[in-house]
Amino acid sequence: MLHPALLCSTSLATAVAAVSLYHWIWSRKSDHAKPSGEAAASVRDGHGGLIGNTPLVLIPSLSKATGCRILAKAEFLNPGGSSKDRVAKGIIEDAEARGLLGPGGTIVEGTSGSTGISLALLARAKGYNCLIVMPDDQAKEKGELLQKFGATVEFVKPASIVNVKHYVNQARRRASEIPGGYFADQFENLANTDIHYRTTGREIWQQTHGALDAFVMSAGTGGTIAGVSRYLKEMNPAIQIVLADPPGSSLYNKVRHNVCYAPQQSERTVRRHRYDTVAEGIGIDRLTANFLLAHVDDAYVVSDADAVNMARHLLREDGLFVGSSSAVNCVAAVRLAKKLGPGHEIVTVLCDSGQRHLTKFWNDDHLKAEWQLEATATDLSFVDISTGQP
Repeated sequence: MLHPALLCSTSLATAVAAVSLYHWIWSRKSDHAKPSGEAAASVRDGHGGLIGNTPLVLIPSLSKATGCRILAKAEFLNPGGSSKDRVAKGIIEDAEARGLLGPGGTIVEGTSGSTGISLALLARAKGYNCLIVMPDDQAKEKGELLQKFGATVEFVKPASIVNVKHYVNQARRRASEIPGGYFADQFENLANTDIHYRTTGREIWQQTHGALDAFVMSAGTGGTIAGVSRYLKEMNPAIQIVLADPPGSSLYNKVRHNVCYAPQQSERTVRRHRYDTVAEGIGIDRLTANFLLAHVDDAYVVSDADAVNMARHLLREDGLFVGSSSAVNCVAAVRLAKKLGPGHEIVTVLCDSGQRHLTKFWNDDHLKAEWQLEATATDLSFVDISTGQP
């Protein structure tokens, strides 16, 4: 039989060990409950916190074919599905800071689709109303999404920018008619360029560690190429900035020959460039305030056939399902890579997903019937190093 003192000592030791084990287990649970610095930083603040800081992805098939590292900013991973999320955030925050947009206000914009979707979602998150005026010839899924997201959508017939019935002019008028209305004006609002300067350009520089040789981008409003080019040129003036332009746009001529049209002549017929190209949201026949800030060294015209073939190539070889502007960007990136030769690093942008283009750009029957286009390429030999125009 154990001595009472020894029994007491043993019981005490057991109790102490149990208490120590309890505290150890509890401290481990607490440690697991506390996020590390990296994990805490990964928590985003609502919808707006998800915008930006998109990954830079290597496109294997394009890189292998050219001997260059062809990288793309995966902007389709923004919460609204496109690079226009950045524009929406920049424009709204700028309007709030300047007292132009208050509680219960209505954001009004004329857009061919993606910017409207971004504005509609962010308006929801911030408690604003949203009215979108858009051409009735755009892919119907864009309009359907806008309505699902709570925006009021007004469809108008395509018209020249000098016509009061042009969708942008209609949006400007509607904003002036609505109490608390704010016209986002993405084409001329320099908050567009500014957000890309402060975020997209900086991110590309940091993600490439400053090692890129060129940046390739198409332009609609011109905000992305302006903001990114200004940032990258400040960091390294030797970085080449190349515009990818669709048929029917005058920006190629502006870059190559410094010739564009006067405002009153900028769109020569009542039909806009989208009748001349299958690409949506890019190319324009006038100089916007945003594009005028861009530092562009060269330009390529990318045909519709090349864009269609590139989109199918990216899906087939890389599992990337992209929209028309992304395909245009990638054609120009490959063209530049072939011109520069192996060993260079070229960055472009995947603006949105092919899911926004199911009824047109990704509808083979539509392409064949309306555009006489058919994807026939089995490799990248269709991409040559010519500019596409004189």
